[in-house]
Amino acid sequence: MPFPRASQALSRFTVLDLTRVRSGPTCVRQLADWGANVVKIDALLEDGGGEQPGGPRGGSDFQNLHRNKRAMTLNLKDPKGLEVFKRLAEQADVVVENFRPDVKAKLGIDYESIRKINPRIVYGSISGFGQDGPYHKRPGFDQIAQGMGGLMSVTGAPGGGPMRVGIPVADLTAGLFCAIGILTALLERDVSGEGQWVQTSLLQAQIFMLDFQAARWLMEKEVAKQAGNNHPTSIPTGVFKTSDGYINIATTGGRIWERCAQAIGAPELITDPDYATAPARSKNRDALNARIGALTEKKSTETWVQALNAAGVPCGPIYSIDQMFEDAQVKHLGMAQHVPNDENRQIQLVSQPVTLSRTPSRMAARPPEFGEQTEELLAEFGFGKEEIAELRQRKVV
Repeated sequence: MPFPRASQALSRFTVLDLTRVRSGPTCVRQLADWGANVVKIDALLEDGGGEQPGGPRGGSDFQNLHRNKRAMTLNLKDPKGLEVFKRLAEQADVVVENFRPDVKAKLGIDYESIRKINPRIVYGSISGFGQDGPYHKRPGFDQIAQGMGGLMSVTGAPGGGPMRVGIPVADLTAGLFCAIGILTALLERDVSGEGQWVQTSLLQAQIFMLDFQAARWLMEKEVAKQAGNNHPTSIPTGVFKTSDGYINIATTGGRIWERCAQAIGAPELITDPDYATAPARSKNRDALNARIGALTEKKSTETWVQALNAAGVPCGPIYSIDQMFEDAQVKHLGMAQHVPNDENRQIQLVSQPVTLSRTPSRMAARPPEFGEQTEELLAEFGFGKEEIAELRQRKVV
């Protein structure tokens, strides 16, 4: 039966999804949302039971990670299951996995094994610390990567001790970087005719995300420290109390600072020697923040957002998640989308943050139930009815 595609952008590619939990599914979600034919391999055990790591299948997290895919069951620990997987891989363009590095070799589904049967395969791997090296066998976890990758040392209030970021940033970015690598390898394959192994890790992704903070150390040997809500270089930038909540204000450069001082009704701050220059504002940031806060708490957030934006000063309210989805611009951007389904279930998920003018992404299909399209997919890959029946009898699928 025809499968609704989320887009036509990647519709010519077939992806075998061996991923679990978050980083891997984040990668494959990018491919599925742009129309790739994604086959999610649900792990089947010898007794016919299934493994479902990563939260309940009907939960919001699983639903958000696995939309626009189809699923089949397969016992990769059975020799016949391995044979089936290799037949699938012969016809696929991409395999994505986030096992520990040694696991795929034990299963016989590592890159070199798959490459022998399909030299065009693009094989994406995400691990905690890399595919080799002294830590490569360690299990990976987002918060561990946040700590080892330096992020927790620059997050939180000064003197407050290390603080994790409120989202699994290492998992998410590792998935996105792997997707970028896979797309790059597919483009290169158009020239060389050969696939390749795409590798990333939570640790690498987290270090890359330090960006200018990491560059400050590499170039200037300056170790960044916790700054709370203050920006490390653009001052004043931070959180300020209003009469009914909080607001973010960001000033970059002298002209914006002058416009900010005028907009909050404190033009005298512009010529005050304690705040007249960027070095002075940096030195006296706490006193300056206190002066600004004493003014902002007298009016509402909405009043300040309107006044500061009118003056050309970057600012914005600080929303809870429910408030964020009610914002007029968020609604206009369509960041919450309903997923069509025959069961008339209420499924609303987070949309892609990128738009393409000719081949946009959409929510085309709800996440699959456990092994929901097993027979359909096997038939598409050339398995006959008798073969499929035998595989079911042997509990391979």
